[in-house]
Amino acid sequence: MSLATRMGTGLRALTGWRRAAAAFGLGAFSATAFAPLGFFPAILIAYAGLLLLLDGADTATKPLRRAFSIGWFFFLGQFLIGLHWIGYPFLINPDAHLWMMPFALVSMPAGLALFGGLFCLLAVYFWQDGPARIFVLAVLLAIAEWLRGHVFTGLPWNLSGYGWGASLEVLQSTSLFGVYGLSFLTILFGASLAELADRRWRVPAAMLAMFVLLWGFGAWRVTATTITDVPGVSLRLVQPNIPQREKYDRALMLRNWQRLMDLSARPADKALGRPTHIIWPEAANGFPVARAPGALDQIGLFTARGQTVMTGSDRIERDGDGVRYFNSLYLFAPGGVLPVVYDKFHLVPFGEYVPFARLLGSLGVTKLTTGGGFSSGDGPKLLAAAGAPPVTPLICYEVIFPRAVTDPKAPRPGWFVNITDDSWFGPWAGPRQHLLIARTRAIEEGLAIARAANTGISSVIDPLGRIRGALPLNQSGIVDAALPAALPQTPYARFGDLLFLLLLVTGAFAAYLLPRKP
Repeated sequence: MSLATRMGTGLRALTGWRRAAAAFGLGAFSATAFAPLGFFPAILIAYAGLLLLLDGADTATKPLRRAFSIGWFFFLGQFLIGLHWIGYPFLINPDAHLWMMPFALVSMPAGLALFGGLFCLLAVYFWQDGPARIFVLAVLLAIAEWLRGHVFTGLPWNLSGYGWGASLEVLQSTSLFGVYGLSFLTILFGASLAELADRRWRVPAAMLAMFVLLWGFGAWRVTATTITDVPGVSLRLVQPNIPQREKYDRALMLRNWQRLMDLSARPADKALGRPTHIIWPEAANGFPVARAPGALDQIGLFTARGQTVMTGSDRIERDGDGVRYFNSLYLFAPGGVLPVVYDKFHLVPFGEYVPFARLLGSLGVTKLTTGGGFSSGDGPKLLAAAGAPPVTPLICYEVIFPRAVTDPKAPRPGWFVNITDDSWFGPWAGPRQHLLIARTRAIEEGLAIARAANTGISSVIDPLGRIRGALPLNQSGIVDAALPAALPQTPYARFGDLLFLLLLVTGAFAAYLLPRKP
């Protein structure tokens, strides 16, 4: 009896707490495929194990309840490990928020795992012996991931497709059908490996061949694609590395501001020339820049020399309904022109606003950032950037939403600016996962991303997802780089999730047409 057969028999026979522990362990193991570890075989092996556990549930009494339990424990393990960094924001102001940390660390993964549990239940409802069940599971779990990225504002973080972060070549396939399409194929590939437990190899061999082709396509795309630089544009990304606890300390605001100014005024790279566009991170100032005349005067020193300054800053607006707060990006153009303002529209729950604020507020639950709750902007914008192609700003985690990073009513941008403060995400996994997601958006859209992060990782990402220049975490400094020119519109940028939908339909037909018995 082969190792695969023994493992398959063992997983199918598990019951009770052992089955739950195996599901949890497989889910936790799958999370090692995501950044920063990037061990992509883990997610394939884990989905094979999940299918074998569901095989056992299908032959048991009350199979739907058991299938839900298996799916929920699997994804609980995946999210607990993959999103463990969500505990760090509660350490910024521990006196007010530390008590909420255990609840967030468990309740958020537990809630997200409901998607997987419910769709594993549905999969077993349609379960069939033989290879058809592989396609049933892959189609339904891919739908679950899409829903997770859209329901209740969505959280498409650590989608299965990001398990290929260690392979730039495989990630190139997102230019065709997006990360949701790659997630579907990843789940399908992993689940197909369960067939090896029954000494059936046709579907696993077909999926291996498909991923060899995807890798080959990606290798060709990376090698054959020439990316030029936009003439006359020199970017400077400023990474001040100001700890979150010090950013809003009034006694340190002058020091923090001076650090921004000193970094911005550093001597230019001789090969690139003087920076034409200086980019500061999200909430770089720690105060509303529009209400600080001295800060505006100093920014004017840069714009008077013909430079453009983009900075994140809180914005306060008074109207008939009172005071409203926005998380904004200001673009200061050369020549003293009034700044253009972009307001973040995809706000972070509990970070920038509290859902069901009255109810949760009565329980002592507050948002993690200082000041009042933020108001939302009205969607992606296209801004003129003097001397450079038009740019679309993305603030912090707005970059994580596939197909929601451009304004469909506006012309296509020439590049993205992503300003963020990843000090909220901890010192290890969170910022690296965020960077990988930004690289995938660049591949999907065929557009460069200039990413300025307070504590890192600041980087210039070209339209193939390659990093042109970067600063590591927790280091103060600058990144000077040219701006990579846009590629022609990718199939995903043109058609969005339509190709992903076609993959799902194809998978559903395969589940219907394949033999029900091995």
